[in-house]
Amino acid sequence: MTTAPATTQAYRVTPARVLRSEAHKLRTLRSTWITLGSAAALVLSVGIIMGATYTSDGGDSDVDTVILVLFGSTLGTLCTVVLGILVTAGEYSTGMIRASLAAVPTRLPVLWAKAAVFTVTVFTVMAGAALITFATAQLFLDDTDQATSLTEPAVLGAVLGNAAGTTFLSLIALGLGALIRSVPGAIGAFIGGVMVLPEVLTMLPYDAVETAVRYFPTQAAGVLGSSTPLPDAAPVGGALLALVLWCAATLGSAALLLRRRDA
Repeated sequence: MTTAPATTQAYRVTPARVLRSEAHKLRTLRSTWITLGSAAALVLSVGIIMGATYTSDGGDSDVDTVILVLFGSTLGTLCTVVLGILVTAGEYSTGMIRASLAAVPTRLPVLWAKAAVFTVTVFTVMAGAALITFATAQLFLDDTDQATSLTEPAVLGAVLGNAAGTTFLSLIALGLGALIRSVPGAIGAFIGGVMVLPEVLTMLPYDAVETAVRYFPTQAAGVLGSSTPLPDAAPVGGALLALVLWCAATLGSAALLLRRRDA
């Protein structure tokens, strides 16, 4: 029985090596640190402002505490969405994707590795930012009707759910980047299809459309970041399932075209 030469074994493509390669690329890109740093800074700064300026008689007492404190995650999500698009479409614009696919001829492991590394990175950073922001804002809210703690029912889940919602939306953006292969095009598709389209559809006087819009990505992500049930919103389980399906559909379409189109 013959065995492969040691040199062949040393350079054999494995899932672990593809993951390590994508992690190295994400870590060494300047855009990664700029976008993630900006996202975390926006979440923290807006959270501190909301906590420092809040008054019990200001009319916001009925707002969910987690939503109030982590309001800056809306802006932070825009940063991570751009990063998701740069991770995939950015490689097409620079031509680096050709080297990646030449090293991994089966192609699909490259996409799965990008998605996995990106998901872990974004969730870790945004979860850390959300936890720090919540704790810091509560220092200002201690004597108000918005005072609470992570040990209260559903609060910790909502804080982590906020980070999860951001991660899901950013993963959809990554899929759009791989699908469209253009940074401006993918950004436009995300803004138009994910952010603007649901708002337009809510203007239609049809109950079925209103119900369907609840399961669109941005609406479903908002449900995960609330510690109390939102009116006229999808249940948490349904929202989570919807986000998983949106990500699967986007990445699945990108994977299909990756197999069929040239780089």
